[in-house]
Amino acid sequence: MHYTSLKNFILFCTDSRTIIQSYYVRLNITRPYYLSPASIMILIALSGCKTADIQSTAYPLAQQQNQILEEKLAAYTALGEALSAREAEISAREKELVDLYAELVKEKKALAASKANHAENQSNPASDQKTQQTIPKEETKQDPNDNRIVLGGIENVFLDPPNLEFSARIDTGAKTSSLNAVDMVEFERDGDPYVKFHVIHPETDKKIELTRRVRGHVRIKDHKSESRRRPIVSLRVRLANIDERISFTLVDRSKFSQQVLLGRNFLRDLAVVDVSKKNSIPRVDPNESESK
Repeated sequence: MHYTSLKNFILFCTDSRTIIQSYYVRLNITRPYYLSPASIMILIALSGCKTADIQSTAYPLAQQQNQILEEKLAAYTALGEALSAREAEISAREKELVDLYAELVKEKKALAASKANHAENQSNPASDQKTQQTIPKEETKQDPNDNRIVLGGIENVFLDPPNLEFSARIDTGAKTSSLNAVDMVEFERDGDPYVKFHVIHPETDKKIELTRRVRGHVRIKDHKSESRRRPIVSLRVRLANIDERISFTLVDRSKFSQQVLLGRNFLRDLAVVDVSKKNSIPRVDPNESESK
């Protein structure tokens, strides 16, 4: 026990002795119990030991509680750091997923375009190969006085209606010609069959509505689907010095690069095709001649 604590206990015990003696006087006790200095020292020693025991017990308990709190705080801090690291990892993974999705969309578009081109090539079997095999023979056997026009595999043609120029594929393997048409609705007018449809403007991609009399029907079997009945209409075609009104089958060619396909019903004895050429014929001026 420290000196100050001992001094305080001595003063306390002295005051206690005085108080006890005063109580004896009030109670008329003639022989009060005498507290000797030895007794006071014993009380002081016992009190000091008890106080020391309490202090020695309380301090380690508080220290232990502080240590527990510090350990919990360190655990919470480590948990927060782990959560921050996990959030950063999740953000990085999200960015990777976004990049992968963008690449997937790009690959999907490229695959769709490739399938469309493949379907167009397969829609008219032996069109390109047959043309490539026969054209050189036709050119070699062609009479110098032959007035037939040599067309490329792709040419710009003028259609009336809608009085617009379209990119057309010239295909000797196709028997008839076809035109891209959407939103087709067939109806009757004065007892005659008609069809209303839309063509796509080649420059603005806007829909242009046309109404034509139906000249007949043909069944066309699409890939992986049942055959469908398609209307046939008549349109005027101008290409180079060719100005003819021919029949077109209205079909959905939205997957193909060219909205117009010209077959043998257009070529007949008017032209031959060289697939190695493309857009070899000058464009037609729509104001050169009057409509037929």
